[in-house]
Amino acid sequence: MSDDSTGDGTDKPQTRREARDSSTPTGGIPLVDGAFPAFDTTSIPPRPPLPAEGPVVTASTLDTADHNAIREQWRAARDELGNHVSHARGQLDQANERIKERTGRDLILATLIGLAFGAALLASLIFIKVLFVPFALAAALLGVYELSLALRASGRRIDVVPQFIAATLLVLSAFFLDLWLVWVMLFLAVAFVIVWRLVAQMIAKDGRTYGDVLTDAVISGFVQIYVPFLAAVALILLKQEGGQWWVLSFIAIAVVADTGAYAAGLAFGRHPMAPRISPKKTWEGFGGAVVGSIAAGVLLAIFLLHVPWWIGVIFGVAILLSATLGDLGESMLKRDLGIKDMSSWLPGHGGLLDRLDSILPSTVPALCLYFLFSSWVVL
Repeated sequence: MSDDSTGDGTDKPQTRREARDSSTPTGGIPLVDGAFPAFDTTSIPPRPPLPAEGPVVTASTLDTADHNAIREQWRAARDELGNHVSHARGQLDQANERIKERTGRDLILATLIGLAFGAALLASLIFIKVLFVPFALAAALLGVYELSLALRASGRRIDVVPQFIAATLLVLSAFFLDLWLVWVMLFLAVAFVIVWRLVAQMIAKDGRTYGDVLTDAVISGFVQIYVPFLAAVALILLKQEGGQWWVLSFIAIAVVADTGAYAAGLAFGRHPMAPRISPKKTWEGFGGAVVGSIAAGVLLAIFLLHVPWWIGVIFGVAILLSATLGDLGESMLKRDLGIKDMSSWLPGHGGLLDRLDSILPSTVPALCLYFLFSSWVVL
């Protein structure tokens, strides 16, 4: 059986339009009514022209441009910040130089070193008070060394090794032995360094006059009293019940008094307090020390020592007087020796004794006030 439509291409499938046209009878009536009006092809607006072809912008091009813009903004911001920092540093250096010319101290270094020592001192007193013992011993030995070198530079003969031996035994006895034994150790320490100096002079036989030999012996004993013994008094106070808070308080008051005197003298100082002893100390600075020490004494008495506020006033005034006398006394000693600072180990401060000159004498009134007012503790 043959199929005639094989060669005519009638087996090709119809398209949708051909199928639709074939299903519509010739001469059919179009669907025209009020709801569906006749479609007019002339009412179609012409197609708008295509935009002109421009450069192809890819994502990588956009990313590169954004990165370059961000990098430029970052560089500009960094340069601006660097300019501000350089300007501020220049102003700070100029202010520091002006302060240094007026007071002879580098304020920035002095502040940083003071904060470091304050942090170590605070940690030793707050956590385990026995840790303050090596701190006090090191300070005493370094103070003895500074004072001995300064005295030897002025022509006095001070034996450093026996000074170290006596100072170590005297300081340690204050914390680990009874109070009466500390007085015995003080006598032995002074006698030890004096005898050592006399024996050393007899061995030397260098024709030194009796007056100079006697002066050397007396000054050797003074070194033991001025540095190790006063440090030992602080340890006597430390080992008392709650004594670490009294040690912290009297040191804080002495520091506040020194800082108040420095700030007030720098800002308002006009009238010298003792021009022949310390020309840079003024009565205005002393007024700042009075305000600071009394305020610190009252606050520490109430919140740390738990004693009445009026004891804080007495405490502040007593430490202020001892600190001021100690500062003036060391200034007189340095003037007699012809030096400005005991040493230059602490930049911005001078030597260690230049910072302990107000603290060491304050140990005595602090211990006396503890025994006098410790029973007034408010529970």
